[in-house]
Amino acid sequence: MPTTKKESIQFGLIMCFGMVLVMTMYNYYLNGMIGKMTFYEGITDFLIAFIIAIILDLFLVGPNAKKLALKLTANTKSELFTVLTFSTFMVIGMALFMSVFGLVTTILHNGYTSNFIIGDYLSVFGKNFIMALPLQIFVMGPLVRFIFTKYMKPNKNEVREA
Repeated sequence: MPTTKKESIQFGLIMCFGMVLVMTMYNYYLNGMIGKMTFYEGITDFLIAFIIAIILDLFLVGPNAKKLALKLTANTKSELFTVLTFSTFMVIGMALFMSVFGLVTTILHNGYTSNFIIGDYLSVFGKNFIMALPLQIFVMGPLVRFIFTKYMKPNKNEVREA
């Protein structure tokens, strides 16, 4: 897919936007926040989550997921297996970090009502992972790859005029 740093940034921006948008709405629904928070609060939370997600994607989770996926799939010729492995590692890494953000956001909006923060984190992580993995593999991954190849990445067969 992306072959240059610029293409990686473009791909990451599109993917993070879609995943953060859907996962934000999912978490608002799970926490009963839809209708309780203002539009401004929702947009602010989304923008903060998007900025955190793109930083994680470009500098921490993305590079490490790519290294692990390429290492594990070095002996296979299946591009699909490599993409699925990379996507799975991305979801694991992003869910681990973004669940912290989700838990903190929930506590800020609703207050802290539990006595077991680790249990709460594991619950948030589990719910996010269960939603994010199929979303990434079946919806966002194919959709973003289609958008990227159709509109962002130039076709090698096309002749560009200078």
